[in-house]
Amino acid sequence: MEAIIGDIGRYAIHDGPGIRTTVFFKGCPMHCPWCHNPEFIRPQPEILFYADRCIGCGECVDRCPESAIDLNAPQRIDRRRCTACGECTPTCPTRALAVAGTRYGVDDLVAVLLRDRLFYDASGGGVTLSGGEPTLQMAFMARLLRRLKAEGLHTVLETGGFFPFAPFQAECLDFIDLIYFDLKISDPGRHQRITGVDNRLIWSTLAHLARWAPDRLVPRIPLIPGYTATRENLIALSGRIREMGLARPVLLPYHPFGRSKAVHVGRQADAALPRVPMSAEELARWSACVEPNDSTQKIAKEENDAD
Repeated sequence: MEAIIGDIGRYAIHDGPGIRTTVFFKGCPMHCPWCHNPEFIRPQPEILFYADRCIGCGECVDRCPESAIDLNAPQRIDRRRCTACGECTPTCPTRALAVAGTRYGVDDLVAVLLRDRLFYDASGGGVTLSGGEPTLQMAFMARLLRRLKAEGLHTVLETGGFFPFAPFQAECLDFIDLIYFDLKISDPGRHQRITGVDNRLIWSTLAHLARWAPDRLVPRIPLIPGYTATRENLIALSGRIREMGLARPVLLPYHPFGRSKAVHVGRQADAALPRVPMSAEELARWSACVEPNDSTQKIAKEENDAD
């Protein structure tokens, strides 16, 4: 069994406790305009093009078997013709071309992840499964998690929650130490329109996790101006979270990192999204919308590294 992995991020310090290695799975059922990892939305491998590195040597043009590269085109790659075979990437002297998406078997991936065991042991870290949406390749994820726990490693899952709970509970839940569960938009119609999927399955999955694994569940809300960061939406989301007995929503301040990454895979960045990170003052203002009435409850908040 193999999975398509978009990337493996070593020495990650924001994806769970301690020093971690983050595995970015390819493929996501949602298409959020603000996605921080747009190169992992499509389930298939893709070619990344970094225009600022290209020197126009043309080596890639001769190497492409599909004639999909045109030096006169701003984005270089005709995505309709490109098969992401990767033949062009080794010829590029400046690494302006790269492949996002490599097939791994469980044994091969575990071998890569164990290279950082010393960092995990020294820092209380481990392995985080992210994406894309890892549960989209659930059978592989289940086998990987079993192997990681057999090695005694701490595991974190970052998910958008759009997956059926029953197979997840049967195959994966016992092997995950923390679940970072991202909630975006409360209104079902608006959620469907903006992300491309109905949010009823997401709420159902969250309710199951609140029952079966409340101590391992960390709800999070990304603060996206014009999308999720509205007073009405934050009050509605935080209210439903509290109704489930979960009092720790983490607010993720907006960062424009995904705008430039979208261009690398030929996607049009959402022009309405800000070009600067959310300030600490904005974060504090939105935080007030999710503070519980009970002052004894505390809401975790992430700091914006850019501030």
